Amino acid sequence: MSQSRQKFATQVDPDILASVRQIAEQEGRQLQALVDEALADLIEKRKHGKPRQHVMASYLASHERYGELYKKLAK
Repeated sequence: MSQSRQKFATQVDPDILASVRQIAEQEGRQLQALVDEALADLIEKRKHGKPRQHVMASYLASHERYGELYKKLAK
């Protein structure tokens, strides 16, 4: 990733922005780093058109463990 930066302006829902700021503070990171991470995740997700591998692994493990419960809840 390039080390140069380009400024841009946008608007964000106040609740989302407050949550992201709180995460940045809790993790000791800059807001900019979280925005970079979120945009990179979005690009990766759209590029592949499928869920990320660790997301699918978590889903499959959950389904294996709680599959019968999910069926009952669906009824």
